[in-house]
Amino acid sequence: MGVSSPSSRPGGGRRGRARRHTPMHEINVTPFVDVMLVLLIIFMVTAPLLLSGVPVDLPSVRGQSLNVNQEQLTVTLDREGRVYLGSSEEPLELDQLVQKLKAIGKNAEEQTILFRGDRLAQYGRVSEVLNAVIQGGYKKFTFVSGPEEIRKETQKAK
Repeated sequence: MGVSSPSSRPGGGRRGRARRHTPMHEINVTPFVDVMLVLLIIFMVTAPLLLSGVPVDLPSVRGQSLNVNQEQLTVTLDREGRVYLGSSEEPLELDQLVQKLKAIGKNAEEQTILFRGDRLAQYGRVSEVLNAVIQGGYKKFTFVSGPEEIRKETQKAK
């Protein structure tokens, strides 16, 4: 009867196993690449969403770019005359806009509010929205416009 002892096995028992399973000293970059690709996809999807939520065709003008250091409040008027506050995707009525601006406005007279209006919005509607902003307590506002090069490119494309 042959009883096998650990030393009679090929490789010599425990010492043999330890020699056969030595740790690898190379870096496995596959998980690193997988994580980087997932992060890249996440940032590519979320980056457009970080911009203002309502798409508007801004008028183009020559001028200097606006340096915004802090998060500023934005009022958006789209082509159909709907009004949006901040990055909200729900349109507001003018009286709701006035109420929300009054509720938000700490030192409203000193703060500047950004106005984004579609270039095809009716002038009367723009005037109504700006009047609502003033009634909400904001006396200073800046009109946001797009760069002139983009405007020329969109006209050529049409």
